[in-house]
Amino acid sequence: MSTNSVQSTRSEILSHNDPDDFAWAVPIMRTGYAGRGLVYLVVAGLSLWSVVSGGQAEGTKSTLQSLDGATGFAVIFAIATGMFAYAIWRAVDSFWDLEAYGSGAKGIVARFGMLVTGLIHGAIGALAVTVLGVASSGSSSKELLNQFLQTTAGVWIVGGIGLATMGTGFYYFYKAASQSYREHLEANHFTMHWNPLLRIGVAAQGVVVLIIGGLIAYAAISANASSAGGIDAAFEWLHQQAYGRVLVGALCAGLLMFSLFCFVNAVYRIVPKAADPSVESVARKVKAMAS
Repeated sequence: MSTNSVQSTRSEILSHNDPDDFAWAVPIMRTGYAGRGLVYLVVAGLSLWSVVSGGQAEGTKSTLQSLDGATGFAVIFAIATGMFAYAIWRAVDSFWDLEAYGSGAKGIVARFGMLVTGLIHGAIGALAVTVLGVASSGSSSKELLNQFLQTTAGVWIVGGIGLATMGTGFYYFYKAASQSYREHLEANHFTMHWNPLLRIGVAAQGVVVLIIGGLIAYAAISANASSAGGIDAAFEWLHQQAYGRVLVGALCAGLLMFSLFCFVNAVYRIVPKAADPSVESVARKVKAMAS
């Protein structure tokens, strides 16, 4: 979807829009992005500390399980709340088309992607609830996936998920290279001068998602779920490569920047249908400065 096409469709939709009608969605957005940022702050921060201390980076589940006591409970509760809020935000964003993508084919694809992202983060919230002991984890997900991979349909579906996930990773690279996220950030001193850190964070997220997608695709090809997983599997695979500890440490540092990216979005993200038209985005200000 080209930038000009997006802007044209968005302008048309927003010309008939009253921001006050969607002001209620902003607190949901802020809570969701803050919760997402907290997840990456905890996982990447503790993993980086583990690597520096001579240990091995852990994934989301292992990191959550390592948190104990009242402070750990509070952090996990905040993560669960934030993830469910982010899942709700993505669903609300898609249903009410708060990004003003429109109902054309490209707009529908973009809005469907929001729902998928929301489901993934909702699963992280459910994982946090499980760690709190509110729910039982039930059967091993790896065992269920292995059973599914014994069927032809299972191989194709899991393989398709892997390729789609890899595609999402490449999209994050495009997002970092094009800096398209600046269209959704309010222009101010921080967003204008700290952009390099935000770009690093988005690119680091792309690396993680690309590795996860590749491992899922490999699990489908080999009909073996042992290689599939989330951030923990990505860390483990990267650790096995040459200079693995250095690479994992660098990726953790990059994910801390992605955590910053999420927190910046929580504070400064522009929700097109809920934003005052006078609010200037980083992209618009940069373009004005260049002209």
